[in-house]
Amino acid sequence: MTKAATLRPLEGVTVLSLEHAIAAPFCTRQLADLGARVIKVERPRVGDFARQYDERVDGLASHFVWTNRSKQSLTLDVKAAGADEVLERLLQETDVLVQNLAPGAAARLGLSYEALHERFPRLIVCDISGYGDDGPYQKKKAYDLLIQSEAGFLSTTGQPGEDGMAKAGCSIADIAAGMYAYTNILSALILRDRTGEGSHIDVSMLESLVEWMGYPMYYAYQGAEPPPRAGASHATIYPYGPFPTGDGQSVMLGLQNEREWSAFCEVVLQDSSIARDARFESNARRSANREALRALICQVFASLSAQDVVVRLEEARIANAHVNDMHDVWRHPQLEARKRWVNVHSPSGSLPALLPPGRSSAFHPRMSAVPGLGEHSDAILAQLGYDHERIAAFKTAGVI
Repeated sequence: MTKAATLRPLEGVTVLSLEHAIAAPFCTRQLADLGARVIKVERPRVGDFARQYDERVDGLASHFVWTNRSKQSLTLDVKAAGADEVLERLLQETDVLVQNLAPGAAARLGLSYEALHERFPRLIVCDISGYGDDGPYQKKKAYDLLIQSEAGFLSTTGQPGEDGMAKAGCSIADIAAGMYAYTNILSALILRDRTGEGSHIDVSMLESLVEWMGYPMYYAYQGAEPPPRAGASHATIYPYGPFPTGDGQSVMLGLQNEREWSAFCEVVLQDSSIARDARFESNARRSANREALRALICQVFASLSAQDVVVRLEEARIANAHVNDMHDVWRHPQLEARKRWVNVHSPSGSLPALLPPGRSSAFHPRMSAVPGLGEHSDAILAQLGYDHERIAAFKTAGVI
């Protein structure tokens, strides 16, 4: 890779983020990965409250380590006297302002797009909220699990029955909003190159997750029966899900078409007559009679180890996967073979970090340290023109 080719796409772009929890930090970490300078504004002494979620990573919080590498931490009490001057100086050098404060908080601080656009016409302002900046839910508090509920996600996950609902095991509403904010910011930067003007981006967690619910929504189009909860199995395609094997393990497998169904019966179940059973002659029939089909599959798998089943599935060219836990993923052979793990620095020392998805021949992503609270405050303020005495006065007054 040549020196010219190591230039990252967002080098020279400065992002100022008033962020906490997951959605905005996840967005801005993607921007930092691409080379943007991300200045993370945190409350003095307390910081982003995600720093205190747990202590699982050598004393640091797992959520925080995941979403905040490669950033600079500036402590600033945005409501304190003198903070507005600091923000004004920061905004003079900022390309993108990101915030996911409580509904209306940024506007009260004078940080809305409307308040800033005249002074900073090239500034891109991205607001991330639960429900968006208008509508009847505008001021409603929103957390990830609540949005999973509002977006209908909980109606599709878990076990059958009224009490079978289950949430996603990670913060999917936050992740969805963070990724849509990220892609909208990239498009806004491209547009600014053409027009010279910044723009306002309004991303809601609800709309982000509802977009991901497109399949079950269309499946239930015009009052049709929604897809049922099906645990770890597919709600409408069968067989597609986990099946136990004789050695106490499970194998995940999935069929997509009739060719695969015939091969599954002949090679995996070793009984081609099952493929001609009227109960299973189409996906719709297999899904409707899944309990009977599951019994047949489990009967065959009971005499086989998980590896035996995988060998047969591979021979039949049927898609399959291991049912991994988090410890298995840490040592996944494919991630290791593709050299997807690197080490980054943190206040607790060196930590492993997964390279961002998407391997480019043009540049290496930035993989810098997870910042300590206020680690860069002095340096940032000095760059803004504040001398040592003024910075000391800010500290004494609790501004930083």
